[in-house]
Amino acid sequence: MLKNSCILLLLLIFFNACTVFKTIPQPETEFRGFWVATVVNIDWPKNGNDAIEKKKADYVKILNFYQDLNFNAAIVQVRTAGDAFYESDFAPWSRFLTGQEGKSPNTEEDLLRWMIHETHAHGMEFHAWLNPYRATFDLKTEILSPDHDFNTHPEWMLKYGKKYYYDPGLPEVQQHLVSVIDEIVANYDIDAIHYDDYFYPYTIKDEVFQDTITYYNCGLPNQSLGDWRRSNIDSLIRKSYDVIKKRKPWVQFGVSPFGVWKNKSTDPKGSDTKAGQTTYENLYADPLLWMEKGWLDYLIPQVYWSMDLPVASHRKIVDWWSNNTTNTNLYIGNGPYKIRNNSDSAWENKKELPNQISYARTKSDISGNAFFSAKSLMTNNQDVVKYLKRRLYKRPALPPNTYESSVSKNHWTRLHSIEKTKDYTLLRFDNLENTHYALVYKSGKINDKIYPPKKFLTRAFININNQLVLPTELIKRKKQIALLFVDKNGNQSEPKIIHLKQTNRYDSKK
Repeated sequence: MLKNSCILLLLLIFFNACTVFKTIPQPETEFRGFWVATVVNIDWPKNGNDAIEKKKADYVKILNFYQDLNFNAAIVQVRTAGDAFYESDFAPWSRFLTGQEGKSPNTEEDLLRWMIHETHAHGMEFHAWLNPYRATFDLKTEILSPDHDFNTHPEWMLKYGKKYYYDPGLPEVQQHLVSVIDEIVANYDIDAIHYDDYFYPYTIKDEVFQDTITYYNCGLPNQSLGDWRRSNIDSLIRKSYDVIKKRKPWVQFGVSPFGVWKNKSTDPKGSDTKAGQTTYENLYADPLLWMEKGWLDYLIPQVYWSMDLPVASHRKIVDWWSNNTTNTNLYIGNGPYKIRNNSDSAWENKKELPNQISYARTKSDISGNAFFSAKSLMTNNQDVVKYLKRRLYKRPALPPNTYESSVSKNHWTRLHSIEKTKDYTLLRFDNLENTHYALVYKSGKINDKIYPPKKFLTRAFININNQLVLPTELIKRKKQIALLFVDKNGNQSEPKIIHLKQTNRYDSKK
């Protein structure tokens, strides 16, 4: 009897252990993003004075971590406060990148181009994140470059609290910011332009944002101050979207607004929350209008509260956005930086973040999540990371399309050569000028036409040399793979089998 009881107990322990780590069914397509904050070196680089090789190694370390979690998009801050992480005609080099504002990096290499290449080589999209209106991070204006807009266009600046801001109501400011966007899109192979939640600044008690003169000169007759301010933000959003699509239609435009649009107490259409500030009333941003007008490809509301926090429940806010989002992809912004680092005790539970991901997946109108910020899970809370990997992010997933796609049977290209390095395998093809990326699958049969999600390996981007860049580690034990090429309009080719051991110049098998 005792023996049978022990056997039963062992079986129960084994069953429960398997249940704990059982993979939850995972979406075939899902946005999995993470924000890389560069302002005051939150995530990267760790110090602007670091050597270039250390900066590179630290960036790759971030990519490796999130690649292991099967994430597919890096949202990297390239403009923090009137500065730039790239050579620009409209802004000085950022001190957070080089240690001194206006000082170029100690390398002839284009560092942003390198970052985009590395991000793509890890199978991820690169979303260039900009803070449009913050002109300075503090009042230490003496450290600003002579080329900073604070010095060249002081008439654009408004002091509020302990920062200076661009005046959003000035047409010249709007045009300047649109030029900043156009420069990035024209010069770099990015996948998206991304704005954060800083439009008009968060309200500071007993302080006034001094844009009265601009309102008097630029406001329409009988237009309230609030409506005028919102119209200024609307104008920037529309113009940003238009210039992106005119330059490169396949580049996305996304915004991550503050999580609460309005409280129900001030508008019946608002969420059942008691947020101290709101996107519509304090930041003068109206993402509902932007969606209605079709000015966005995606929206990531920052819902950084715990599931059942009384004043701002993550659950209730997610429900609200799910019920009020149209004409765009909707992802949810999560705040892992709060795990075991917040007065809200809910964040002590290792399942708080996983529960949020699982809840978003129950909503058909939500297509993924983004984490703030990159370093939050990299050094602490490894139990949470393990749980996420084993149960929620076991397999790779494709981010949702922002356009309608179809199969193009006539898409054909020849494999020219295969070159292997320690880290990457480079496949050189002919005629890839209009190809955006390739979907890479495990392949066992020549005549496979449909590849299930469990065979998906990664998304491989095409570099400027017409090469497909694959991590060597990903394919080193495989004899062949299947590629589905996707062009810049979203059209997908039929599968093409690639024999990785081949040495002939041209491959003619399909």
